[in-house]
Amino acid sequence: MSEKSIMVKDLVHQFSLEVLAGENQLHRKVTRPRTHRPGLEFIGYFDFFPMHRVQILGQKEINFLHSLSHEERRLRIANIVKYHPPCFIVTSQQDGLQYLKKFCSAENIPLLRTHERTSEFIEKLNAFMASALAEEMVIHGVCLNVYGMGILLRGKSGIGKSETAHTLIGRGHRLVADDIVVLKRLSPETLIGTHNETNKEFLALRSIGLLNVVRVYGSRAFKDETRIALDIELTTWEKDSLHNELEVESKYKEYMGVKVPHIEIQLQPGRDVAGLIEAAATNWNLQQQGYRAIEEFMKRVDDELDASKE
Repeated sequence: MSEKSIMVKDLVHQFSLEVLAGENQLHRKVTRPRTHRPGLEFIGYFDFFPMHRVQILGQKEINFLHSLSHEERRLRIANIVKYHPPCFIVTSQQDGLQYLKKFCSAENIPLLRTHERTSEFIEKLNAFMASALAEEMVIHGVCLNVYGMGILLRGKSGIGKSETAHTLIGRGHRLVADDIVVLKRLSPETLIGTHNETNKEFLALRSIGLLNVVRVYGSRAFKDETRIALDIELTTWEKDSLHNELEVESKYKEYMGVKVPHIEIQLQPGRDVAGLIEAAATNWNLQQQGYRAIEEFMKRVDDELDASKE
């Protein structure tokens, strides 16, 4: 699989950055999802310099450069630009950057500027690049946000995924993607579900056709992306295949190395599948808070047995 990348011009567009130098180099690629502030490098420490990252120059870095003599400043900057990072971004609308413009123009490195403060801008930029450069895959299914948590709804074609999603949207929940779901791996524990832009806001219903859920139900019916918390598979009903077990062993579905809790819901005429999905989401949320119904139930059973022995 080829390495994912975005271009510097994507950052310029996303964050309305001012281009101070390197206007003809905005096609340069960014392949690393985190930024770097070259503080140690300005004092000559280069044992580990992440040259492929976007370089951020905050007030500390710029004030340090301003404090140097002309010759010392030239040397310190030259030591960094020779590694040709994708771009430099100056924060807090700092000025007095003629020397940076000169070096970046000579080395064909974009020099950009934002009015935003350093820490706030880095947080936004890192989040944007993490999403844009994340490993991803495409699956067939529906992605929803139910009670604030992301749910993948899977099953064979025609089993009723979109119809179930429509019922959930009518109950106030939100569509993320129908039919084609894009999954992005942000970390070993974090999986994001989103659309592929083409199917954004659309829900396909058999016998009805395409619905634009925002036009029909309003903007609250759609969410651009969501962190996946549950993987639910809809299957056809099989007689005698389900038992009334109090405790079901936890199952997981793995996507790009990220394990997602998995449950199966068998379909049968008259079953409130949307209600079962709501119950599953609520139950998962309670478990995240440390509550498990089975533990409370078994404690009551134990207490009752102890009382009968007295």
